[in-house]
Order: sequence, then C-alpha cells, then structure tokens
Amino acid sequence: MSTWTRTGPVVVEVDGSAENLRIVDYAAAEALRSGAELVLVAPYSAHGSFSPMMPGYAPKAPAEVADAALRAAVAHVRHRDGYAMELAAVAGEGSRMRVLAHAARKARMLVVGRARSRGPQRLINTHASLTLASRAGCPVVVVPASWKPSLVDRKVAVGIDGTTLSSEALEFAFGVAAGREADLIVVHAGLPTDHAWNDEDSEHSWISRADHLLSETLAPWTSRFPDVKVTRFLSSRQPAAALVHESREVGLIVVGSHAGPLPVDPVARRSVAAMTCPVAIVPHHLTTAEREHVTVQRDARRGELAVPTY
Repeated sequence: MSTWTRTGPVVVEVDGSAENLRIVDYAAAEALRSGAELVLVAPYSAHGSFSPMMPGYAPKAPAEVADAALRAAVAHVRHRDGYAMELAAVAGEGSRMRVLAHAARKARMLVVGRARSRGPQRLINTHASLTLASRAGCPVVVVPASWKPSLVDRKVAVGIDGTTLSSEALEFAFGVAAGREADLIVVHAGLPTDHAWNDEDSEHSWISRADHLLSETLAPWTSRFPDVKVTRFLSSRQPAAALVHESREVGLIVVGSHAGPLPVDPVARRSVAAMTCPVAIVPHHLTTAEREHVTVQRDARRGELAVPTY
C-alpha cells in the first residue's frame, strides 16, 4: 500500500553550500505552486572532524554547523519569497539516508541535490538517490547543482512502460504539469520482443499496439486533468536513451521505480545517472497481487537452484 502523502509538505535537504541554495529555491517554488509547507532538513553526524595533526584547530560541533546552514537557508528563502509560505527547519542527527527518509515519511515530495560527479562516483550517487526514494516512500526530485529557472520548466516528460510500475509516476507527472501549467510529454520507448515489422498490418504492428496502450493508460488521467496538454512520444530506442534525449528539452523528467527492498530498476538507474535536467523518482508500492507474484517468482528461482541429493 502506498505511503505517499499527496497533500504533505515539500521537504528539501540543506547542506550549507552555496550551490545548495539553488536546490532550496527549486523546492520553495514547488511549495509556493502547491500552497504547501516547506521543510528544510539538515542531516549531521554526531562526530566532528578533529585531526590530531592539527592540535590547535577546534572545529565547530556538527550540530552547530547544521543549525548555521539552516539559518542561512531560512534567511535566503524569506529574502527571496517573503513570508507568504509556511516554513520549518529541522536538524537531524544520523546518516543522511535515515534522516531524510524519516523527514519525508509524510511529505508530498523530497528534493535533494545532485553533486557534480563523473564515472563511478556518479553511479554511486545515483544508486543512493534511488535507494532514498524506495525508503522515503514519496517522490524524490534530484536537482542538478547547475539548475536555474528557465522556460523549459513549462515542459514535463514521463516515461511509462505499460505496467503498474509507472502508475504513480503518471499521477505525479500530471499533478506537476497541472501546477506549472506545463505541457506533458508521455514517452513510451523500446521494441517488444515479439514485435512485428509488417507495418501494413495495423492490428499487429508494434506502433499500433503501443498507441493503444498509451490511450488506455492515459484515459483516466486526461479526464482528471483536462487542462494539461499531452503529447505522446513513441520511440524504438531503449527506454533510458529515449528519456535522456527528452531531458535536453524539458524542465523535469519523471520515472517510476520500485519501493521497498526490491532491486533497483535498471532503466531508472541509467536514466537518472545521465539526466541533464531535474528528475523525479516516483516509487511504486506493490499491491497484494503483485507482492504474491514476486514471492512466487522468488520461490521458483530458489527451486531451480536446489541440488537434489540421492
């Protein structure tokens, strides 16, 4: 069952850096658009950075550093947006993952920054963001440190695959597009394994089937959000490649991902790692039927690995 609170606050991570204020600006804009409370959260470790090689150096306590970062972020938000928005600031002791997941347990979204990184470090950061989304239970929006407001923010794209994995992602994408008065691009990519290359037969061509799938999937959301202009995009590219291509022209990419202890979705991992714009990772919570199906598959795999003895 989903634990995503659609009407909760917007939670944003604060780390005290100058670049982080852009991430705070992004979260504040989302809170203002939705009329939600903005909650600033600064995780900190209980242990300082004392070094025996610098005996005369007395660093500030981690709690004091976190409090100073929060005060600076609050002053920045008030100076930029005034006092029309409800604002709260919380410093939490513990690991970043635990503190942020706990703070976002009743949030409508959690906003975090994406550090400038390359190679293996980028993959590590991406895995951490996906894990955070699975533990927080609400959409996690990962914003590049270089983000600035622009006209492309009026375009949102969401990737769907025809399964329930993208159900919450669609709901989130339509809601954001409606709040921004933005256009929504729905991306369905990747050829099915049993596709037919005979495009003359519209009953069996993969394009016809994909378009039919989009129509069925979008029907409830287009009726719920009639003012959102929707563009369908079908691509034979791999899903991750198609989403990365769209990220150059939109202000937000929305992808679905598994919630809980399930393995990280490879499409979501590759997409998030290569995105050039903010990306929202929306966790999908398994239904009872889906959970039973996963259990059956897991038990079947265990049976295949069993070695009989005589």
